[in-house]
Amino acid sequence: MGRAYQNRKDSIAKTSDAKAKVYSKYARELYVCGKAGGVDPAGNLALRSLLERAKKDQVPAHVIDKALDKAAGGAGEDFEVARYEGYGPGGSMVIVDCLTDNATRTFNDVRLCFTKCDCKIGNQGAVMHMFDHLGIFVFPHDDEDAVLEALMEADVDVSEIESENGVISVFVPQQEYAKAKQTLADALGDISFDVDEIQFVPQATTDLDEVNSEHFARFYSMLEYLDDVQRIFHNVGNL
Repeated sequence: MGRAYQNRKDSIAKTSDAKAKVYSKYARELYVCGKAGGVDPAGNLALRSLLERAKKDQVPAHVIDKALDKAAGGAGEDFEVARYEGYGPGGSMVIVDCLTDNATRTFNDVRLCFTKCDCKIGNQGAVMHMFDHLGIFVFPHDDEDAVLEALMEADVDVSEIESENGVISVFVPQQEYAKAKQTLADALGDISFDVDEIQFVPQATTDLDEVNSEHFARFYSMLEYLDDVQRIFHNVGNL
């Protein structure tokens, strides 16, 4: 137990500029998700989960509607997933997920963040083996045994389950995400997830000293500022 996971760092933006960036990232992800799997949330589980997160992060309805209308039209940009790995301050490990319409530009932008912060961008697989790719569900409930039983009866492969202060956290392999979510919805009825995402979870965390913590915060902020960067995963435990 005690597996660490990170919630989204940008869930509540404090300035209009930061909010605009959050909205832009969501709009791009909604567009790509809707274009790939359809704009009907009932038939696109990934889109349904993304819409729930967007609403929790207070993304305006007009931003959501515009992205889905664009996806339904079929025209527009062609984005592709780009993932970069490397080492941050103090030997920390970082995975950067992007959506890009220009892979060369995105790579150069991400590499510049590494270079400016004296960090090292690595080859594919450089740090991936030190993370688990997991579906994560966090929700209020007080009966861990009942939740685990429902998942086991549905033949869901549960990596880990935690219960603390009336909140349950369920971790499953990423390929089990859809089955696990449907099982939880069937078993628990009207459920509101605090976290409902697929993330890269570090197998072990590292604590940075004060200097490296400051350097990492700057590094993270530089990456987060890039329009193409959607998600940043890391193994720092004391941020």
